[in-house]
Amino acid sequence: MKKNSLRTLLLTGIGLFFMAFVFFPPFSEAVLKLLFPGVPDRLYSRAPLPELLLEHFLVVLISEFLAVLTGCTLGIFVTRKRGKIYLPMVQSLASMAQTFPPTAVLALAIPLAGFGFKPVVLALFIYSCFPVISNTVSGLNSVKGDLIEASRGLGMTDNQILRKTELPLAAPVILAGIRTSTIINIGTATIGAVAGAGGLGTVLMAGLIHDNGAYIFTGALCAALLAFFTDKLFALLDSRYRRQP
Repeated sequence: MKKNSLRTLLLTGIGLFFMAFVFFPPFSEAVLKLLFPGVPDRLYSRAPLPELLLEHFLVVLISEFLAVLTGCTLGIFVTRKRGKIYLPMVQSLASMAQTFPPTAVLALAIPLAGFGFKPVVLALFIYSCFPVISNTVSGLNSVKGDLIEASRGLGMTDNQILRKTELPLAAPVILAGIRTSTIINIGTATIGAVAGAGGLGTVLMAGLIHDNGAYIFTGALCAALLAFFTDKLFALLDSRYRRQP
């Protein structure tokens, strides 16, 4: 009980620090002044930090939504009788796609969608789709045949078995894939600044170009804390789902 209270207190403190750093410039200025006393231009002034955080969040949200929708649909399809013939091909593509660096995927997406928001969403969608497919396939294949046959014996149709037996049992594995995909997506989305999509990568790129450690720290810290709290949210969802009878 005491351990849980300390963990909650620590998470609350980190959360308050994150909110103050993003939404209260005098606080972030004080933190950066303490860490980078020799840097005169510590606060990124070309765009407000909350606006960059929102851009980053939207890029991740849209690309991940498309990845979950496509990945789960494909994963379900290749585990059905009509789609099993495509299972080896999909698994091979999923494994191969993860070997490509995100910058290469973005470079291929720019000629198709141009500069800006669209190529970054497309690149992140492609890159984050495969962990979802892989875990959806693994989760559905892990459901024991005896349970499926028992459900069929109760008079359920194939669609009912999928909705009421297979998906609920496979949900923790599928959720783990979505969790991994989302966390990777948050970090990878920083390269969106290269294509002019904005986000936290804009601050990182400015820091690298101008050799400004305060900018680099700001972008990296915000991206890291966004990934951290997103991971904690998924952990909470997973624990609540597992506690359900």
